[in-house]
Amino acid sequence: MSEKSKVIFGNEMSKSTYKKALKSKRKYVKKFGDDTGLSYPVTLVQNPAIGELLGVQEIRLGEGTPVAEKNAENIPEGFDTEKGIIVGNIRMGFGHYRISMAIASAANAMGYTPYWMDLNSYRQTTCTKVISAQNDLYSLGSRISQKSRLFNKFVWEPMNYEGFRKLSYNAADQKNAELMAPVYRNIPKDVPVVATHVWPAQAAIHAGMTNVVNAVPDNWPMALHLAEGALHTVQTHYAYQGYRILNGMQGNDVLKPMPEDALLYTGHYIDHELVSHIETDCAARKARKEKGEPMRFLLTIGGAGAQREIFAEIINYLLPLIREKKAALYVNVGDYKNVWTELCSQLLEMKALASEHFNNWKDTVDFADKALTEKVEGIHGFWHENIFEAVYCTNLLMRSCDVLVTKPSELAFYPVPKLFIKRVGGHEQWGAVHSAEIGDGTPECRDIPHTLQMVRMFTEEKKFFCDMCDNILRNKDAGIYNGAYEVVKAAFACKNKKL
Repeated sequence: MSEKSKVIFGNEMSKSTYKKALKSKRKYVKKFGDDTGLSYPVTLVQNPAIGELLGVQEIRLGEGTPVAEKNAENIPEGFDTEKGIIVGNIRMGFGHYRISMAIASAANAMGYTPYWMDLNSYRQTTCTKVISAQNDLYSLGSRISQKSRLFNKFVWEPMNYEGFRKLSYNAADQKNAELMAPVYRNIPKDVPVVATHVWPAQAAIHAGMTNVVNAVPDNWPMALHLAEGALHTVQTHYAYQGYRILNGMQGNDVLKPMPEDALLYTGHYIDHELVSHIETDCAARKARKEKGEPMRFLLTIGGAGAQREIFAEIINYLLPLIREKKAALYVNVGDYKNVWTELCSQLLEMKALASEHFNNWKDTVDFADKALTEKVEGIHGFWHENIFEAVYCTNLLMRSCDVLVTKPSELAFYPVPKLFIKRVGGHEQWGAVHSAEIGDGTPECRDIPHTLQMVRMFTEEKKFFCDMCDNILRNKDAGIYNGAYEVVKAAFACKNKKL
């Protein structure tokens, strides 16, 4: 195994950086153990939520047993080694799951078999324990940042914007990822892996997987997302330029660039079901606007209800318009039912206007399907205990909504008119910048008055909204939303070159 914490794309790390990386790994070994000597049996199970929709099978791991022989493998029965593709991910918020669903959707549409591998779901492994510990810290920081302006300004924003940008951060991550490699022991080594978070990519490389694609999220180049040995894909040309030269990843130093064959621009990672219906859905949006039907706003509240106060202000503003049938509202609170309860307690009129679609996947799918052709009025709330349903609910509702209201995270790249509220973390702002530049979303609205100004422009003006729809059509013609297909093509191109 190459020492990926000492040299990153030809750039040597300082001795102190390497020592910190070693210390980080030792800390996790002391806390969670080291299971590199264990073999975890693999089983395949169709995902109950998106298995039928996207053809997804889950990779599950059993209890570990000592490896009888060095590098011994126990390949699972029924694994499609010809057309199978692993979507490696973790649950950290909803974003990485959503990108994974886009890759799985594209793979399924292209005739491949997507295997879902969530490294944060194997509770018996050191891998999951390490990831969960870091995820808990990130979630805590995110929640505090929404309550404390000082913490957000002096800790959270700098960490997300510059801290994760440094090569020294990647050095520590690479060392920690060595502890994650055992989960891949019984996976066929030449099956393509598309990782939608860097840890599954780093772990796959350490485990000896030979065809790894690292699908980089966001639009702000950070060393956090580097997995040397994988093909890195990016959604924008801005990100391509920044990653190619490792821009700003070691202060003002001019670094050795990433090799040309380590980086690929693909376009946005979007589900086949959304890309293939762009023309139909945009035409329906413009027709509803022309007829004066209620404008449909989709509010998606991820994480632990981050930015609930902003959403409450938006809903409160829309309530009179909803009563007058000038607006309609979808509210997806994901798997956080308490957020819906709190919103209804805060906005007493909301409950009276609301229909609850709670924990009934068939009802949600049926509603989303009917909304494509039938009129929608009032408020419709969605909550699902199952994480796959919680995330994919937004994707289903996106086709029939007129405006998606979201922070500028992974949803900044989706082909639907978007109103961007205040970001969570400095890196997210560049998603809104990109979206505004290609014309399918607003600039980031960093306070309530500007957010409500945008709501008024969507509801009261025609050209502002219709221009976004037209821009989405032009972007599709330019291939901007074809990233998920291109990632899958790249994964199998890597495999075929080595056959």
